[in-house]
Amino acid sequence: MKQLEVFDGLKEKRTFTFKSTLKDVIQSGIANLDSSVGVYAPEPEAYDVFAKLFDPIIKEYHGWGFSRDRYHPPSYFGDPNEFKDLDPEKEFIVSTRIRCGRSVVGFPFNPNMGAEDYVELEEKMIGIFTSLTGINYGGTYYALMGMQKEVQQRLIEDHFLFKEGDRFLQAANASNHWPTGRGIFHNEDKTFLIWVGEEDHLRIISMQKGGDVGEVLSPIN
Repeated sequence: MKQLEVFDGLKEKRTFTFKSTLKDVIQSGIANLDSSVGVYAPEPEAYDVFAKLFDPIIKEYHGWGFSRDRYHPPSYFGDPNEFKDLDPEKEFIVSTRIRCGRSVVGFPFNPNMGAEDYVELEEKMIGIFTSLTGINYGGTYYALMGMQKEVQQRLIEDHFLFKEGDRFLQAANASNHWPTGRGIFHNEDKTFLIWVGEEDHLRIISMQKGGDVGEVLSPIN
């Protein structure tokens, strides 16, 4: 299907849940012609409503065998105990990090989130963080809004602090209302982190010194 035909077929469409339009999807690519992909889904429903645009891009990006009738496999990467330490003598690998992104049901994606959405998401996550206990999970949440300078400096030195999105995210409206509703949670050992409201709703990060992949995977598996 030709590009103009796709455009004409989608330009009047709007999602039911959050009223997303084709403009919401393509505005970052229009503003940044050097973007490698150029589209952002503003909400889950957009993948269906604007499927004639998304499907070919997703198929080309992911390569062989990826079509609309395929589904993401369950997020299970195996028994962490089966992963060996890649550098048991600690000669070569300084540290290992595993990261995953997650979206929270009931919220639009960042391009369509208002200030109240970010606040609600943050409050929801703070409630969850306060229930986390134990050496792997118990810790502290630091909101970017009103963050004290000494806390900010410590997080920068630890390489934990994330910044406002780049020009691609800004053009997609994925950095709106910054820093409202954004923050960082980490455990006491600083080996388990969760970013709230960055590019995804959540970025979950596990890391530690050395090359023991199993130990790094275990907290998020």
